[in-house]
Amino acid sequence: MKVAFISLGCAKNLVNTEQMMALVETAGYTVVAEPESAAVAVVNTCGFVDSAKSEAIDTILEMAGLKESGSLQKIIVTGCLSQRYQDQILEELPEVDAVLGTGSYPEIVTAIDRVMAGETVASFGDIDHTFEEGARILATPTYTAYLKIAEGCDNRCSYCVIPSLRGKYRSRSMESLLEEARELCNSGVRELIVVAQDITRYGLDLYGERRLPELLRQLCQLDFRWIRLHYLYPDEVNGELISVIAQEPKIVKYIDIPIQHISDRILSSMNRRGTGAEIRSLIHALRENIEGLVLRTSMIVGLPGESEEEFEELCAFLREEKIERAGVFSFSPEEGTPASAMPDQVDGALARRRTELLVELQSRVMDAFNESRLGETLEVLCEGFDKEAGCYVGRSYVDSPDVDGHIYFTAGGTVPAGAFVKVLATGVSDGDLTGEIEE
Repeated sequence: MKVAFISLGCAKNLVNTEQMMALVETAGYTVVAEPESAAVAVVNTCGFVDSAKSEAIDTILEMAGLKESGSLQKIIVTGCLSQRYQDQILEELPEVDAVLGTGSYPEIVTAIDRVMAGETVASFGDIDHTFEEGARILATPTYTAYLKIAEGCDNRCSYCVIPSLRGKYRSRSMESLLEEARELCNSGVRELIVVAQDITRYGLDLYGERRLPELLRQLCQLDFRWIRLHYLYPDEVNGELISVIAQEPKIVKYIDIPIQHISDRILSSMNRRGTGAEIRSLIHALRENIEGLVLRTSMIVGLPGESEEEFEELCAFLREEKIERAGVFSFSPEEGTPASAMPDQVDGALARRRTELLVELQSRVMDAFNESRLGETLEVLCEGFDKEAGCYVGRSYVDSPDVDGHIYFTAGGTVPAGAFVKVLATGVSDGDLTGEIEE
């Protein structure tokens, strides 16, 4: 029997999908990419914000259409949307045959067996004690993989629903992470992306101390070319961690630190630890100590009570600090979060306009950064030949997969996907760099 998986949302969710695929294959089923050729479709959903919920529901409805046409027999919905709307999914989407919460990923094989026997399944395990080990079937290209070092979150930001969907922060043991990393390395992975809701907290719950620097030193002893870090909580970044990032050549000098805002009052309303001054001080310390550093961050515009002065403070911060990579999001009042019940909700149209202004400002910062790279010879991870563009495409260390840009380049010969090559940057096109390979 064939089972198709569709993974939505973040990289951490993708890791859960990869674990489920391995469980299904071990049970004797065949994992396929296209639901049209499968008996069962598993949709692993995100339920973080409205746009993610809409995408998940649209995908489920698309599967329902396949089921109605007879090309698909059963639909199983897993992940954050399932956890968040446990009672509503089966009630409002009768085409769905099973719903598994974020604490029930290991039950995927049992769920498939039960729905094929005609049962309707709803299972919601303990989100604070999930199983994070086990085999994976990589859904990423063979040369790139994620290493999820922890699950859950204890930060409790006022706008965020994740702790109620993923549970408390839980570090994986260093031994299990290193074993998994060795397997990934031996399978040909060249770019390892270390992920968690907050990787800077790694080890605190398990060992009583933050052990990310030690973990990174151990990972750097393996035969990876690039080790990339997502995501670092600002007030948890200390001198030891900065030194490790600066000194270890395999750790790419690209750091994703979501700051969300720079106004002290807004940061306090967000329940973020630290102040705007401390964020600025951290950025300066990072730039002073890490040569070639490129920063990525995310910002939320339109939190309840955000004034014009506070918004302008955020704009001024971006103009001054020139953060090379940034995602800007309009505040989404997610039910069940403290921020959704705050007074002085910002008008949606105003929040969207502020978002547009910030995106425009940030695009100028990014354009200037791209222009500054022209004439440089860059190390590029080739991702293959782009037929539409008529050339090869890849990424440099400043481009994380699925969130940043690309480099399009010509070559005199064949360049295999997964190869690292030297590319001379010669131009900019629609926000991406163009260039030619240096033989």
